Amino acid sequence: MTSWKENIYFVLVEPKESGNIGSSARAIKNMGFKNLILVNPAPLTDEAYWMAWASKDILEKAEVYKELDNALKDKAVVVGTTRRRGSKRGAILDVRDGVKRIYEISQDNRVAILFGREDKGLFNKEVEKCGYLMTIPTSELQPSLNLAQAVLIVAYELMRCEEIKDFHMQRQFYVDQQELNKFYERFFSVLKKIGYIPDNPDLEKRIINNFRHLFGRTALTFWELRLLHGICTHIEEKLKD
Repeated sequence: MTSWKENIYFVLVEPKESGNIGSSARAIKNMGFKNLILVNPAPLTDEAYWMAWASKDILEKAEVYKELDNALKDKAVVVGTTRRRGSKRGAILDVRDGVKRIYEISQDNRVAILFGREDKGLFNKEVEKCGYLMTIPTSELQPSLNLAQAVLIVAYELMRCEEIKDFHMQRQFYVDQQELNKFYERFFSVLKKIGYIPDNPDLEKRIINNFRHLFGRTALTFWELRLLHGICTHIEEKLKD
């Protein structure tokens, strides 16, 4: 049986510093994880391998993608990390609360944890792909963490979940992002047909993002997805009458 740790994917989005990539690889291995994904990264230099001391295998096996969507398509849940708060960013949990949900889901499903650029973090278009966001509390005097530090803290908190796990935890299998995106396309089309989504681009985007956060945060089982598709089919048939 696949270990839950093998279902966790640490995704670095456009990391600019080769040394940070190496340090992140070491942080992941320190805590017993092994899956590193790099999206449009800086070239790996000697510094990356120096910083990834005893963790070169993580770097060499890292998956590299040009586009974030390709890295996420087989993941059941996508979780982002952020320092910035705001209502437009959706649900933001303290890292200790956020990793508990990841731990539960990863027992039987793949989970991607996104880490943004060193200077700009995750862009809004990337945040929109996340079911929820996690934040690491820091001092107001210096709130910004180094990329590899953030990776290490999240990996550490995840590792700690194993020590306090609930042995009666219910196991569930969830739909991956590829299937979710197909459902979103159909669901939003139905909402437009019944007039729920207004002819206002800004409001439309806000409504769509809210639904994405809702479904992404809770995660959908295959039975729930079939149920929602069934509702869409019923609405479409009623519209034809």
